[in-house]
Amino acid sequence: MRLFRILIFKELKGFYLAPFGWIVLAFVTLMQGISLSTAMKGFRDTPMKDSLVYVTFHTPVFWFYFLFIFPLITMRLFAEEERTGTLETLLTAPVRTSQVVASKYLAAMIFYAVLWLPSLIQFKLFEWVTGLPPAWTGGALGGTFTILMLMGAAFTAVGCLASALTSSQIIAGIITIGLLVIQYFVGYVTLIWGEAFAGAEFFHYISSQRHLHYFASGLLDSRAVVYYLSVTGFLLFLTYQVVDFRRWRK
Repeated sequence: MRLFRILIFKELKGFYLAPFGWIVLAFVTLMQGISLSTAMKGFRDTPMKDSLVYVTFHTPVFWFYFLFIFPLITMRLFAEEERTGTLETLLTAPVRTSQVVASKYLAAMIFYAVLWLPSLIQFKLFEWVTGLPPAWTGGALGGTFTILMLMGAAFTAVGCLASALTSSQIIAGIITIGLLVIQYFVGYVTLIWGEAFAGAEFFHYISSQRHLHYFASGLLDSRAVVYYLSVTGFLLFLTYQVVDFRRWRK
C-alpha cells in the first residue's frame, strides 16, 4: 500500500507541479464559465422549463471542450514514460503491473474530479451574486456531477489504454479523441435511422447524451452506472494486459 501511495503522489506531481496541469484546469474553468454564461443568456432571452444546470451542460460548447479533456490528461501517462525510457525502469522495480496501471488511472481521475470544483463554485456564485434562489434542484446538480464522474471514469480508461498502446503522446491523444468522438456520434444513430430498427435500444443504452439528459434532469438510471463501470473495468483490464506484456517482453 505504501508503494501504491508513492506511485499516486508521483503521478499527481506530474499534474500539479507542471504548468500543463494548471493550463488544463484554467481551460476547463474558462469553458465551463462560457457554458454557464451562454445558459444564463438563454434564460434571459427566452423562458425555459429546464433548470440552469441542465441547460449549461447541454450547450454545444460543453461537448466541445468535455471530450478534449481526456486526451489532454491521459496522453502522457504511459506514452511519455515509454518514450523517455522511464517506464522500463518503473516496470523493473519491485512493483506490480496492476499497481502501476491503477496509480496512473487514479491520479488521472483525481485530477479530473478537481477540474469540476470551479464549476461548483460558479453555480454557488450565481446564488451569492444574484441573491435569488438557485435555478435548479439539488437532484439535478447531484445527478449531473454523478454522470460526469461516471463518464469521466470510462473516458479516462479509454485514454489510459490509448496511451499504453504507443510511445507517442500525439498518437495517444488522436486515438483517444477519435474513439470518444465516435462514441459521441453513436448517440445520434436513433435520430438518423429512427426508433424502428432492432438495435435502437442498444444505441440508447450507450448514448452519453441520453445519460446526461436523464441525470441532469435529476433521474438516476442504474443501467448507465453499470454500463460505465463495466466499460471502465474492461478497458483497465486491457491496459493491464498491454503494460504487462511490455514488462515481460523486456
